[in-house]
Amino acid sequence: MGSLGWSRLQFGFTITYHYLFPQLTMGLALLLLVFKALALRTKEKTYDDLARFWARIFGINFAVGVVTGIPMEFQFGTNWARFSDFSGGVIGLTLAMEGMFAFFAESAFLGLFLFGEKRLGPRGHFFAGFMVFLGSWLSGYFIIATNAFMQHPVGHAVDESGKLALVDVWAYLFNEWVFWEYAHNMSAAVITGAFVVVAVAAYWALMGHHEAHARAALRVGVVVGLLACMTQLFPTGDRHGKLVAEHQPVALAAMEAKFETSSHAELAIIGQPDVEHRRLENPILVPSILSFLAYGSFGAEVKGLDAFPREDWPDNVELLYYAYHVMVGLGTLLFAVMAGAALLLWKDRLVKTRAALWVLMLAFPFPYIATTAGWMTAELGRQPWLVYGLMRTAHGTSPHVSAGSVAFSTLGYMGLYTVLGLLFLFLVGRAIAKGPEHAGEH
Repeated sequence: MGSLGWSRLQFGFTITYHYLFPQLTMGLALLLLVFKALALRTKEKTYDDLARFWARIFGINFAVGVVTGIPMEFQFGTNWARFSDFSGGVIGLTLAMEGMFAFFAESAFLGLFLFGEKRLGPRGHFFAGFMVFLGSWLSGYFIIATNAFMQHPVGHAVDESGKLALVDVWAYLFNEWVFWEYAHNMSAAVITGAFVVVAVAAYWALMGHHEAHARAALRVGVVVGLLACMTQLFPTGDRHGKLVAEHQPVALAAMEAKFETSSHAELAIIGQPDVEHRRLENPILVPSILSFLAYGSFGAEVKGLDAFPREDWPDNVELLYYAYHVMVGLGTLLFAVMAGAALLLWKDRLVKTRAALWVLMLAFPFPYIATTAGWMTAELGRQPWLVYGLMRTAHGTSPHVSAGSVAFSTLGYMGLYTVLGLLFLFLVGRAIAKGPEHAGEH
């Protein structure tokens, strides 16, 4: 497979595994804040219990996220040295800001939130929760800003040595792509957090345990989850899709397996891309909808892959096509589940409807799958570029690191992450078994 293939596999595996944890951290950060706000407003102990319980899960999740995130920084130097040398003058800013400001703020205030409730008092504890939320979401912003530059580079220049230099920090930090990618990503994180909270609450309700806490968690989780599902589809998903159509039209063509340029372009609901013969097999198509979604007009022309040189196509059209359609399909399904749960909640029948509780309990893996598919869509769609239009992926590796060395470390990560995953499941399972009444005050 070569050093390039192994380096891509290692980064893909480690970042996919790592992001299982930050997405829940960022989603739970908002829900912890909601629970604390409701506790302050209503003076109900139930919400304080839920905040303490989910703070324990947050802490476990945060710790594993930190451990699995460290190898990402190492890989920039070990496996992607030429990329780091070329772009470090730009992306180094946001990576440093994420580590020095957002991460340390989140870590410090998480300690206060977990262990300082009695000393801080209700309002001080709420403030600590707000700072955990702010640090978590700022951390996400700086990482998204880094990725957005790789997707749509702005605010830079190429210096006399051929490397990238930052010339407009505001354009870099507040690039339009940053805003919509960040909003789309954070709504997905909230969806993950809401589904996890609702799944545990549904489990309690089905088992007849912690009934007051189950009802409260279901109310909060369903309402927050439905709002996040709505913003995920519109406006964040809509605007992000239009940016892809404007700035990465070849990626849009590959996402839809659209091989020929046309107006009134059809939206592919399902089908199997045959790249060799440049066709979509067994398609179910909706006329003119792709033109409307991409450009706001049913008659707009959408470029197909035939409009671009073969060397500029994403290098795995099939995987990109399926990742995109899995993301969209699951996003629609998650919205339907939350909308149905919200209807039952409004009618005060959710806790009494065991079938709905079973669906909510079993649905929690799907946001993780949808988010993974979404990031695969973004990263596969950017190929063959590391920094879009400026550096190809094949030119970003470390020239003196052998394929065998990268393969060895990849296998090591796989073994280590398996152990970490089992430990995480054990600790979270033990916390859920203890329940919210035993979360304890510190």
